[in-house]
Amino acid sequence: VGGIVESIFGDGAILHEFSCLMSDVGSQRQVIHPDTPFVDGKGPVLYTCFIALQDVTMDMGPTTWLPRTHTREAHAAFKDPFTKDEIVSNTPAKLGLLPKGSCGIFDSRLLHCGTANRSNEGKSRALFYFSFKNPEVEYTGNPASIRLELGAENVPLGKLMSDLESFERGEGCPLIDELGRKMR
Repeated sequence: VGGIVESIFGDGAILHEFSCLMSDVGSQRQVIHPDTPFVDGKGPVLYTCFIALQDVTMDMGPTTWLPRTHTREAHAAFKDPFTKDEIVSNTPAKLGLLPKGSCGIFDSRLLHCGTANRSNEGKSRALFYFSFKNPEVEYTGNPASIRLELGAENVPLGKLMSDLESFERGEGCPLIDELGRKMR
């Protein structure tokens, strides 16, 4: 995941969100929406990664993504009451039927929604998610889902990846340890 984000934003990408999305049995379908607006002259502002904490099945209300709707044209059509239904109806959807541990990465401007959780087995859908912000963007157009202490640190992707590599070598993870101490 780090390599993908780095290829788009560089190693200065900033950790912007760090949370868990829950959809309990009986949860209704979300309205289709982008997480951030399309802004002329700005490229992507956030890339978000959803990681399935269990196998996500159809009855649990998987995320529905509408590919290629992160563009100026798609956002204009979506905002127009005369063309909104057309773009939603005519864009082939992709369902996030993710096996446990799998991830879906998407541009936050992409139109998407969580579908209704109708599990007959009482299964909630849990997605761990995080997003990285383009370091050239001040405000993304949406509030971050992250603890204030963590968000205030503006953790860059490169430092986080170095810390995780250090952990893999058995040398600990000083950055993550320090962030943890600040959140107590």
